[in-house]
Amino acid sequence: MNKKFKFIPHTADIKFQAFGKSIEEVFENSVYALISGMLNEKRKKAKKEIVKKIRVSGNDAESLLYNFLEEFIYLFDSENFLVSEVKKIKIEKNKLVAEVSGEEISDKKVTNQVKAITYNEMFIKEESGNWIAQVVLDV
Repeated sequence: MNKKFKFIPHTADIKFQAFGKSIEEVFENSVYALISGMLNEKRKKAKKEIVKKIRVSGNDAESLLYNFLEEFIYLFDSENFLVSEVKKIKIEKNKLVAEVSGEEISDKKVTNQVKAITYNEMFIKEESGNWIAQVVLDV
């Protein structure tokens, strides 16, 4: 499976599906879809790399993904931090620990200001060894 994610037409918001061979890979590719949706362009390597450790938990896979993606919206809103790479990600039960890198950027570079992740139409499932997640971003 080469495709990391795809955007799906949505009336008012941004909707995507992310793909992976493991749940970790589908979470990683969901981050890349979130950033691509915010920037409306392919992500680039950070010029001045900042590394952060992310820890989140959830009641199930959907709430774990929701909390994980919300963390990146919070980091952008509070610190202008935009992730460019997920270096490591580990999911055990309903806990996730990730190491990411990125940089501080001007909010002027952001095309779509994502207000929140929504549970509307969200799902994560495994089919024949391939994982897929669907997420709608409130813009």
